[in-house]
Amino acid sequence: MVERQSARLERKKFFSDPILVSTIVVLLIFLALFILYPLATLLIDSIYSADTGFTLDVFKRVLDMARFRTAFTNTLTLGMITGFASTLIGLLFAYVDVYMKVRSRMVKKLFDVVSLLPVVSPPFVLSLSMILLFGRSGLVTRTLLGIYDSDVYGLAGIAIVQTLTFFPVCYLMLKGLLKNIDPSLEEASRDMGASRWKVFTTVTLPLLLPGLGNAFLVTFIESVADFANPMLIGGSYDTLSTTIYLQVTGAYDKVGAAGMAVVLLGLTLVLFLIQKYYLEARTVATLTGKASRERMLIADKSVTRPLTIFCSIVSAFVLLMYISIPFGALFKLWGRNYSLSWVHFEYIFKYGGLKVFRDSFVLSLIASPITALLSMIISYLVVKKKFRSKALIEFVSMLAMAVPGTVLGVGYIRGFAGGLFGSGLLKGLYGTGAILIIVFVVRSLPVGTRSGISALRQIDKSIEESAYDLGAGSGRVFTSVTLPLIKDSFFSGLVTTFVRSITAISAIILLVTPKYLLITSQINEFAEKGKYGEACAYATILILIVYASISLMNLLLKYFGTSRKLKGGQKHG
Repeated sequence: MVERQSARLERKKFFSDPILVSTIVVLLIFLALFILYPLATLLIDSIYSADTGFTLDVFKRVLDMARFRTAFTNTLTLGMITGFASTLIGLLFAYVDVYMKVRSRMVKKLFDVVSLLPVVSPPFVLSLSMILLFGRSGLVTRTLLGIYDSDVYGLAGIAIVQTLTFFPVCYLMLKGLLKNIDPSLEEASRDMGASRWKVFTTVTLPLLLPGLGNAFLVTFIESVADFANPMLIGGSYDTLSTTIYLQVTGAYDKVGAAGMAVVLLGLTLVLFLIQKYYLEARTVATLTGKASRERMLIADKSVTRPLTIFCSIVSAFVLLMYISIPFGALFKLWGRNYSLSWVHFEYIFKYGGLKVFRDSFVLSLIASPITALLSMIISYLVVKKKFRSKALIEFVSMLAMAVPGTVLGVGYIRGFAGGLFGSGLLKGLYGTGAILIIVFVVRSLPVGTRSGISALRQIDKSIEESAYDLGAGSGRVFTSVTLPLIKDSFFSGLVTTFVRSITAISAIILLVTPKYLLITSQINEFAEKGKYGEACAYATILILIVYASISLMNLLLKYFGTSRKLKGGQKHG
């Protein structure tokens, strides 16, 4: 009886706050319209025909295509290779960082730089570098080694590029997990006479297994969903993402592309659910809390030297590949004439470069505050409020993480150029800058929401309850109490969204029109035509824009972020 009265009071309190109710309704409409609806349209396209009603003919037709079956097998093979290689290299980096006594500060700085680079760079930079260094006109292959028939295209090329792109993600994930392993467990085994290898295989590895599985699946999903690298360096090695793109742009078969997209979505969605709701929970359950005391670092040179050298070589190789991009833009003709010239920069600015940068910058800039604010609102509702549709809002906002960019692109084409809104409401959305902004928001929402949820869980409920007791409504509490306390996460989400938006390609490649030209689509276009100098010029300026944005964020956090006095544990007078 008491529980029922309490529930009634909660409901009454909930519905007496019009701002809160309106926010939830608007959020549900946004998530339904721009995430669930495009995906539902793809599914309906695949199983329903105006002539025959419900049918599986599209799937039968798609499965009969030898090209699709090959692409599906290729995608799984590539995902397995990239997943294993990235997790292994990431584990080695994390182990060296957490367990080894590395005296050189330069090595530590090198690790930090390498872990940041893939986050702030366009997704196809390493593919461009691979072609410039090891292609038929490559600096290493042709100029230094005299090899004229080098072939970097295909499975090997994509696997190397994806591994170098994704292993830093595994490194950062596993580094945090290794730090949480209690050193006393490992030292007890050492005291009983076990070798370091025995301790690693019998104590460390079993504790780390759920985390390794989590890192593998995250990388596998990223590899399966990747469009830019297979498109640029894949050659004749088709993957599902590139096959879907070519089915739309080459075969003009949107219904067939929708069927393929549903297959790819089903694959990534299953992996995402396993990763998020099983492996993440297992990782947290296995590694809880912090280490009880400081770890005794391994100083044995027979262990530290080979591992440190290996990780340093990999780091230096990644840096070399990134450095080759600005040189690719400055050399007059790569592979033939290595004299320095501004000719490529002059060309891109002469033929529409200013419009490209303006469009990319403005659209990304508009998407950033919208995403940051939406992320914080969703996080606030999920962590601080109780209502029936809370779990739905959290799941749908995270769902975009599991949806490959090309699948979302096809969904938007089918949903807003045809479908329910193709001839009526929202018809004017397709082909505009607004739809690109919406895609940017949807793609970045999961990252911002995760960050916001983590930040909000650290805030004591009593702080907000005091404001409610003084008569403040939900809107007032959120803007005057909660948001100031999580402004670090807000600023971080702001810049992360800008970076992800301005470097995005897979989701927008099918939605870009001549009215709005984006940097990433231009890089892809020039690279496909073999104009690597122009592609590198665009990529160089893009990297500079991204680094400038991150520097600005650090400056904002320094002066407007959490008080340094509070960080130091002191109270304000």
